[in-house]
Amino acid sequence: MFSKETYIERRAALAASLREKGENGLVLFVGNAEACAQLKAECYRFRQDSSWLYYFGLDEPYLAATIDLESGAETLFADDVDEDDVIWIGPQPSAAERAALAGLKSFAPARSLDAVVDKALAAGRKVLFLPPSRNYNILRLMELLHISKEEASKGTLSLIEEVIKMRLVKTEEEIALIDAACDLGYEMHSVGRDLLRPGVVEGDIVDRMDFIATSKGWGVSFATIFTQHGEIFHNPSHDKIIEPGRMVVVDAGVEAKTHYCSDFTRTYPSGGKFTPKQKEIYEIALAAHEKAFSMTAPGIAYRDVHLAAEAVILSGLASVGIVNGDIDEMVADGIGGLFLPHGLGHNMGLDVHDMEDLGEDYVGYDPDQKRAPRLGLGSLRMARRLKPGNVITDEPGVYFNVGLIEKWRREGKGSGRINYALLEKEYYDFGGIRIEDDVLVTPTAARRLGSRRLPVTPSEIEDLMSR
Repeated sequence: MFSKETYIERRAALAASLREKGENGLVLFVGNAEACAQLKAECYRFRQDSSWLYYFGLDEPYLAATIDLESGAETLFADDVDEDDVIWIGPQPSAAERAALAGLKSFAPARSLDAVVDKALAAGRKVLFLPPSRNYNILRLMELLHISKEEASKGTLSLIEEVIKMRLVKTEEEIALIDAACDLGYEMHSVGRDLLRPGVVEGDIVDRMDFIATSKGWGVSFATIFTQHGEIFHNPSHDKIIEPGRMVVVDAGVEAKTHYCSDFTRTYPSGGKFTPKQKEIYEIALAAHEKAFSMTAPGIAYRDVHLAAEAVILSGLASVGIVNGDIDEMVADGIGGLFLPHGLGHNMGLDVHDMEDLGEDYVGYDPDQKRAPRLGLGSLRMARRLKPGNVITDEPGVYFNVGLIEKWRREGKGSGRINYALLEKEYYDFGGIRIEDDVLVTPTAARRLGSRRLPVTPSEIEDLMSR
């Protein structure tokens, strides 16, 4: 938790920006509740809502708050612990103490929020709220505001826009915490790389990696991806034995105890040395990765960076005979989507995919941008013109997904420009490659986050894996 002054300043800035837009009434924040696993007393590990953490910092369940845009009053709605709580979880800060930690002068019992909201609604006042991502919050908003599930799920656009505007630009104290999360991510990935060798069960390595995240941080920032089928992006199982000659995609991140995240990907040869074909394709992915980083700077639309990365990939694939034709025309016609079917990157911060619960198009697109319909570019989560303080991922890849290739082949897509015969003969058993770093946009360019960069060139990787 930051100092109370940080939260006071954030809430004041939010309220001021909403007033400038002509808004009035109450801003309502509902924090997360505990989520039951099987029984009421058996819950999943609690994770607070990220926007709540950003504006209030209190990392406990069943909290809510209001900001009155007309009077400026801010109130925390929370209960003191009762006798049962003391028995089961021990002494806890009082509601007054929690309010003071967040810089709130006013507090009230949790259930009194109903009467406060009812009074505001009866007076014809507007209640602004963010779209909830959990069922408890949806139901609580339905109960408080007397609205449908559909209405409760949408949130208030003006509030969404202002929260995104603030959270997209990280402060120096936030950047320091993301750097620290990236250092833990470096350690997590290093453990996985050093254990990777033929004959080992994937899950045994994942367990050791995840232990770093849970023992030194809050946990993983998303379910660890560790797969010999890198062409399948979110391969969930880790039950395979590592085979010789395979490529292994390791996509993993740490959520630090502060809840700020890291997200790195590396692709390794299972036996510690790339085959000539693997190295050839790996170098294409690495060139796209470096091109993207070199372009990342204030004022540059990340959509254009994605397209430039596609052009590098298509140029490389043309050099080995997989595609042929004018590179710019192939980019424009979406040929790159066959080999890079996902977007170049996403925002990162208190969420590994930062703020996407508020609406991916709101978070990732400027008002004058439209999401493209085509494969690859259409999955781009961050297309905005970059600003200093943006934290994004740079994660191009080259994938040979047989099911997707065959679908395009049947449909006649890319006919004459995609060498399907060569793909079938040489690359159907290849898998995929992805390379990812976390990047901060600086006032003049960009820098990679964390004090050390994970080894990324073929020679660096082979040298480390041979030790």
